[in-house]
Amino acid sequence: MSDFNPKIVAFVCNWCSYAGADKAGALKLNYPANVKLIRVMCSGRVDPQFVMDAYREGADGVMILGCHPGDCHYRTGNVKALKRYKLLKKTLSQFGINDKRLKLDWVAAGEAALFQKVVNDMAETVKELGPLHITGYVEQGGK
Repeated sequence: MSDFNPKIVAFVCNWCSYAGADKAGALKLNYPANVKLIRVMCSGRVDPQFVMDAYREGADGVMILGCHPGDCHYRTGNVKALKRYKLLKKTLSQFGINDKRLKLDWVAAGEAALFQKVVNDMAETVKELGPLHITGYVEQGGK
């Protein structure tokens, strides 16, 4: 699997995590180019269906990165994200997805090095797991 480069989708909150990613880029901190950032207004706005759609569309891993608890721009959005994350972790096995392929973490705007570490750790974890082959997931409409 040494040549396997996992596709990772990262939902990043506009106010903190995206800014942390931007700062990591400005500081030229290395993280895998195969991590695709999707900017959302709040981690609490990441619907579980978005996560499942990312896997269905070919992601080997999915991350949700938000503001630290107590620092959410929308007060409790990250608390909502944490609740959804816990439910998703329990649900993934029903689709044959190892729960290590989903990660929730908190990254503030000034934490470029933390952003780099979290993303690199996730990429390494997913690389060790290998490519995702989903079983038991049926598209809407029965296809």
